[in-house]
Amino acid sequence: MARRVHYGWFVVGTTFVVLLVSAAIRATPGVLIVPLEHEFGWQRATISLAISVNLLLYGLMGPFCAAIAERIGLRRTMGLAMGLLATALLLATLMRRPWHLVVLWGVLIGSGTGMAAMVIGTAVVTRWFSRHRGLVLGALTASTATGQLLFLPLLARVAEGDGWRAALRIVAAAAAGGAAIALAFVRESPAAMGLRPYGAEEGEAVVARRAGNPAVLALRTLARASRSRDFWLLAGTFFVCGASTNGLIGTHLIPACMDHGIPEVRAAGILATMGIFDLFGTTISGWLTDRWDSRRLLFTYYGLRGLSLVFLPDALVGDGAGLNVFTVFYGLDWIATVPPTVRLATDAFGAEDAPVVFGWIFAAHQVGAGLAALAAGIVRTELGDYHHAFVASGATCLVAAMMALLVNRRGARAAVPAVRAPSGA
Repeated sequence: MARRVHYGWFVVGTTFVVLLVSAAIRATPGVLIVPLEHEFGWQRATISLAISVNLLLYGLMGPFCAAIAERIGLRRTMGLAMGLLATALLLATLMRRPWHLVVLWGVLIGSGTGMAAMVIGTAVVTRWFSRHRGLVLGALTASTATGQLLFLPLLARVAEGDGWRAALRIVAAAAAGGAAIALAFVRESPAAMGLRPYGAEEGEAVVARRAGNPAVLALRTLARASRSRDFWLLAGTFFVCGASTNGLIGTHLIPACMDHGIPEVRAAGILATMGIFDLFGTTISGWLTDRWDSRRLLFTYYGLRGLSLVFLPDALVGDGAGLNVFTVFYGLDWIATVPPTVRLATDAFGAEDAPVVFGWIFAAHQVGAGLAALAAGIVRTELGDYHHAFVASGATCLVAAMMALLVNRRGARAAVPAVRAPSGA
């Protein structure tokens, strides 16, 4: 008789779809900036402010979302997030003023995407899997790439032909579908179905759900984690990660391409092509994380990303070959940093605290993304191009590469017991 497929794979598949839709929504501003400029006459710095608020809330919701999922469950958290996104996206089609953009895209959609972020993926992997965690997390992380791959070219064509409101209606419908799928298929834990986590041995300890106020749980976990130098190193490197990906390239690459005469649909295709390579790069990164030193992986990823960003201004003004090289090179590295960062956080703070701790580290990621989105918009408004924004981001990536090598060094492991949650916390 054939062996039954472990239900954890169904939960991962559903989570992949939810994260994919959330990623598509987060990538949408890239095709909205120029149409909003043309229709309303808003400056790029003004539009970037709303995107910055969105990215900040996307990150700051992470640790509280992880704690909320502990309280109300993964299923309800995903359904609530997708429902909020569908509603806010439909309302956004009615906006007329800059503050409408800030409230709807910045606050509501930022909060919704924050509830459907990789923090949820970390909780799913920690709860449902004992083996192959790095590989599974890499596949979930790659959902961001898949979201871009599937949606961005379509959204660019729709925005160009039928207007930006039609593009928003498409992602609103996808969010509603994501809510239905999550409510139908996600289950809270293996124990609830009479199962053990995938790959768990008999007698192996299982991470239990914790009771208590979600906000208090999140803040107490932060208080424990912040006493560790590893937390600040991981948060610092992830700050740079967010600044150099979501904040800069994810938000401003399409407008930067259009500044150099590249049509919007082709520019969206470039970003989607990065998604193809990131799908492979991040999945492979998860596989490598199960086998190699995560610090060295991060050193390599940040170093290569920094060099590619320094090269980007020249690629944009070249004959196209340089931009193709950047697309492949940067795409493989886009979010490959997630699996080794989660692995280092889990090693340092334990499986019980890891989802919430990673939520705070991810918050730093989005603070970096929000500041970079705003700063790049200001640079473009004041100087007329993105050259200095790209070069500065590349330089900070090289600094992050060196910081990654310091994690878990000089007695850092000895500090681990001080940041673990007490039993039953």
